[in-house]
Amino acid sequence: MRTLLFVDDDEDVRESFSDLFTFAGWTVAGVGDGLEALAWLAARELPDVIVLDLKMPGCDGYEFRERQLADPRLRGIPTVIFTADAQVDEGDVASLRDVPIVKKSAEFAQLLAAVERAFASTT
Repeated sequence: MRTLLFVDDDEDVRESFSDLFTFAGWTVAGVGDGLEALAWLAARELPDVIVLDLKMPGCDGYEFRERQLADPRLRGIPTVIFTADAQVDEGDVASLRDVPIVKKSAEFAQLLAAVERAFASTT
């Protein structure tokens, strides 16, 4: 079964998208920030894909991604950025290391397609 870790500080967003991904055939775990994500990853089998919000209190997506890339166990997990931040652009992608960015205003199908491509890149 394909697994996805959904990292977003908005509980309603986590629950709604978890339901949509579950309906699309994914097993989904949701956490509220980067520190929770790191703790989750340390305690469980690694997910196939991470969906990551950037703007979160505490450990935001940028800090999480920095820690993810520094950890040999975590750096290979495909990650998709899912953000409402209209200012995120290709320049920011470079600092995040070539991850796809999907705006929260996009249709779910766009996010699902990005996640499916990220998953396919590892198989």
